[in-house]
Amino acid sequence: MLFPSRSSRCWRTFFIAYQRYVAILKWLTLVLFAYVIALAVVKVPWTDALKGLFIPKIEWSGAFLTTLVAILGTTISPYLFIWQSSQEAEEQRIDPKKKPLKEDARSEERELWRIRLDTMIGMAFSNIIAIAIIIMTAATLHQQGVTDVESSAQAAAALKPIAGPLAELVFALGIIGTGMLAVPVLAGSTAYAIGEGRKWPVGLARKPKQAVAFYSVLALSVGLGVALNFTPIDPIKALYWSAVINGVLAAPVMTLLMLLVRRREVMGKLVIEGWLYWLGWASTAAMALCIVGMAISMLMPTAS
Repeated sequence: MLFPSRSSRCWRTFFIAYQRYVAILKWLTLVLFAYVIALAVVKVPWTDALKGLFIPKIEWSGAFLTTLVAILGTTISPYLFIWQSSQEAEEQRIDPKKKPLKEDARSEERELWRIRLDTMIGMAFSNIIAIAIIIMTAATLHQQGVTDVESSAQAAAALKPIAGPLAELVFALGIIGTGMLAVPVLAGSTAYAIGEGRKWPVGLARKPKQAVAFYSVLALSVGLGVALNFTPIDPIKALYWSAVINGVLAAPVMTLLMLLVRRREVMGKLVIEGWLYWLGWASTAAMALCIVGMAISMLMPTAS
C-alpha cells in the first residue's frame, strides 16, 4: 500500500502523546496548500474565475441550493463546534495553570483574543484552500466535461493528461493530508459529543484505559469509516450528501448556541452581546433560509 490506511491513523490517535499528536496535526495542515500550489501548474482563465468568485450566478434550482447547503455544511459544520470547544477544554484540563474563564476571568481578554485569532486565521486558510480546489477543478475537470467523479484516485488520474504529472502529485499529497486530518477530527468530534453528553471521562490526553467508553466510540467511528471502503457506496457522493446533512444540522445547532450564549447561568460574565451576537443570528438565519430554499426547490421541481 502506498498510502497509510485509515486503521493505522486510528492507532496513532490512540497511542501518540496528546501534545505531540496536536503538533503533528497543526503541521500537517501545510499539506493542504498542495491545492493552492496546483493552481500554478494548471491553466486558469483568471478573468472568468475572479468574476465568478466575486459576482456569483445565483440560481433557483434544487442542484444549486443543495450544493450551497453542502458548501455551508463544510464551512460551518456541527462537528467543528464540538471539536474546537472540546480541544479548548482539553487544553485547560491538562494545564494546571489554566482555569475555566467562567471561574477565573483574569485571563479573559488574552484567552479570547487567542481563540478569536486562531479561529479567524483557520477560517481564512480553509476558505483560501476551498476556493483553490473549486477553481482548480473548474479549470481542469469541468472544462474537459468531467462532471461525474467517483473517487479521489479518478480525480487525480483525470488531472494528469490535463495538467501533467505534477498536478497529479500535489493533488495526491493534498488528499493524503486531508484524510490524516479528517479522521481524528470527525471521529474525535463524535466521541467528544457522545462522551460529554453521557458525562463519561473524555479526552485524547487520557490513556485508553482511563476513558474506555470514549475511545470505544472513537474506534467504532473509525471502524465504520473503514467499512465504507467495502461497500458499493460512491465515496464522492457520500461526502457530498454528508456535507448537505452537516448544513441541515448546523442551523438548529447554531440556534441552540445563540440561545445559550446569552444565558448568564451558562456563560457567567462572558455572555455574548452587541454586534457579534446579532452577526451570529444573521448567520443562523442565512443558513436556515438556504435550507428552506433547498427543501422548497426539491418539493417543487418545476420551479428549477
